[in-house]
Amino acid sequence: MEALVAAMKAPDYPAGPVLLLTNRPDAGGLHGVAAQTVPALCIDHRPYRGDRTAHEAAMLVALRDAGTEIICLAGYMRILTPLLVGAFAGRMLNIHPSLLPLYPGLHTHERAIAAGDTRHGCTVHLVTDVMDEGPMVAQAEVAILPGDDPDTLAARVLVQEHLLYPQALATFIEGLRP
Repeated sequence: MEALVAAMKAPDYPAGPVLLLTNRPDAGGLHGVAAQTVPALCIDHRPYRGDRTAHEAAMLVALRDAGTEIICLAGYMRILTPLLVGAFAGRMLNIHPSLLPLYPGLHTHERAIAAGDTRHGCTVHLVTDVMDEGPMVAQAEVAILPGDDPDTLAARVLVQEHLLYPQALATFIEGLRP
């Protein structure tokens, strides 16, 4: 999220942030540098007591009120319902720490190492109703090095995520323009 907001501050970037929205009151982005220049809001999911649709309806109101055109998920660790996915169909991106279609879901670094893979990375993809199966927008690869553990691999993938996501978003936006 911070990398996206930083990229959007460039005068030639094709978009600007309108809202930082989270479901977690302890999310670092709420109090980080980006939140000092972009409106930030938490709509905590816990008071909704498992009613994902009601929670997402509240989020949808906030997103629409902010004039959101594209959603970029970054570290959002909840499966979305068709309500929010449908409202932003074709306009919601996610970054996932694997070379999809390999390793959807959690524990991607551990799974890549356990499989004996030599390459790993990250994927920016469109969000659909099926977790981590939307059309790919962009990928970046890193080598899995001898002696890597999930933490060392995750650190190298994170560097690529910070580079890839802003580039992929800019390319995606340019593709939407007539």
